[in-house]
Amino acid sequence: MRRTPIALPGLSRRVAAELVGTAALVTVIVGSGIRAEALSPDVGVSLLANSLASAIGLGILIALLGPLSGGHFNPAVTLCEWWARRGEENAPGVREAAAYCAAQLVGAVAGALLAETMFGRAPGTWSTQVRSDPHLLIGETVATAGLVLLVLGLRRIGRPALAPVAVAAYIAAAIWFTSSGSFANPAATVGRALSDSFTGIAPGSLPGFVAAQLLGTVLGIALAALLYGGGEPNGPDSRRTG
Repeated sequence: MRRTPIALPGLSRRVAAELVGTAALVTVIVGSGIRAEALSPDVGVSLLANSLASAIGLGILIALLGPLSGGHFNPAVTLCEWWARRGEENAPGVREAAAYCAAQLVGAVAGALLAETMFGRAPGTWSTQVRSDPHLLIGETVATAGLVLLVLGLRRIGRPALAPVAVAAYIAAAIWFTSSGSFANPAATVGRALSDSFTGIAPGSLPGFVAAQLLGTVLGIALAALLYGGGEPNGPDSRRTG
């Protein structure tokens, strides 16, 4: 039986999906961090709980909202999609990419404030978790480059439908194998600055982390071009990326 193509939702619905998805993702990240820190004094146990919750939540959100917006929830993913798919039919343009990034930023802030409120904490408190050491910035560059390479690689090999599982698994692993804890998301990084908790980041550390993430995005795009070339994406689900 031939699959009937699904009409692409309008930009407003796609942007709404990105806002809601990013808000939900940051709520999961921050909320699980608060819960884990409260339940166990062991940092390793807290990190394990937070990484599992974050990965599971991300996978579910990509599966649920990916068919609407592509399931980016991350300006790094939006920017790599915009660059890699320029010139293709239905490729995101500058206007769509800008709208996505704005929605992701608003969603991330809303998600952090919601998580803080749910746990009876004062919303809007700046984090005091300083994360500015050079080795952390290297880790964040590696984490973001790997994520971008994964997203673009899945498209190039015609397996974008694997994104919910593959991206979630990568993030779960990267939280452990990178020194930075794999934020790998400029919008979520800004949101996490509004939570003085296990998953937070001090405002003064934001410029370095975001710069590292942008550098990682460029490196990931370059690696994807080196390994896979500039071929067009394959498969009927080419808009779903993660």
